[in-house]
Amino acid sequence: MTTPIDLTKLKVFPLEQRVSEAQLNQILVEPDSAPAEVDDRTGTLIEKCATKIKTARERGAGVMFIYGAHLIKNGGAKILIRLLEQGLITHLATNGAGIIHDWEFSFLGRSTESVRKNVATGTFGTWDETGRCINLAVLAGGIEGRGFGESLGKFICEDGVTLPSIQELETKIQAEPLHPLTPARAELLQAMQVHGIPCGRHDTKHPWAGTSVVAKAFEHKIPFTVHPGIGYDIISNHPMFNGAAIGRGATIDFRLFGGSVEQLDGGVVLSVGSAIMGPQVFEKSISCVNNLRLQSGREVVHDHTIYVVDLQDGGNWDWTHGEPPKDNPAYYLRFCKSYARMGGTMQYLQCDNVAFVHQLLQGMSQ
Repeated sequence: MTTPIDLTKLKVFPLEQRVSEAQLNQILVEPDSAPAEVDDRTGTLIEKCATKIKTARERGAGVMFIYGAHLIKNGGAKILIRLLEQGLITHLATNGAGIIHDWEFSFLGRSTESVRKNVATGTFGTWDETGRCINLAVLAGGIEGRGFGESLGKFICEDGVTLPSIQELETKIQAEPLHPLTPARAELLQAMQVHGIPCGRHDTKHPWAGTSVVAKAFEHKIPFTVHPGIGYDIISNHPMFNGAAIGRGATIDFRLFGGSVEQLDGGVVLSVGSAIMGPQVFEKSISCVNNLRLQSGREVVHDHTIYVVDLQDGGNWDWTHGEPPKDNPAYYLRFCKSYARMGGTMQYLQCDNVAFVHQLLQGMSQ
């Protein structure tokens, strides 16, 4: 019989001690700088994408921006922030890694570690502040009914969190055992008792909060959803990790994601560097929305345009003509096939993530 490991016995280390491979002052791309050049075909598609977004926003349709961690790791945060501040994006979504890099940059000004070196020493992901603060933010947000993204955005914007007393949590749990927030209250209560977390104010300064996409989304009241996997992200490598709390926050975010898919008629979906999370979450969400629409006699989501951006060889296939034959490399881009089957029109752009958003921002200004 296999015995589960005890994560509460993990030894964690100060984040300051980690050798980080990416520093904001070296990787951050300024929105007003000249964007990297792209080939003519990609440039034309980006121009069409900018036009589609402008048209969608003029008619009040949604523009969803789904992205992977490399957009943040490679310095694209301020460009994405500029797009959301201009009202060009109505929903942002990322995976667990995307939110971790976002937080670490806002807190420390640097992020990213060597997998090869740190796994060998048992230190990969075992950084105290990252695991403690993100888990604490989600636990605290849970008792207010907030999702993962909103909880962390609030935590960064407010430089920490204020926790209720143990007595207050116990009283509410006992008085309202069937209340929807009772599980979240119980998880926070347990965390406070097991890990010796006192009630009251917990200050965590974020000197680089201005580069945090999740914080800016919270500030501008734009939905920001996080779609993690249990065991996918380094916040699992911490004694405070609570899969139930993470799952509850992610469940709220999945429902919120669906609310934005509901607004996609004539809208635009941008999936930038998200080969797994983006297509999989979108696939399930649009099915749920169509299910609910058909029950009420409404038409399924329609007239939306999907732009998929990645570096993998797309074989120059035009996905508006349907799926490619099996002898074309594009056939094996599973994420393209998933999006191409979601109704509307799909285009694939083989392009660097940061170059794409930078060119797009420039195109939106014209």
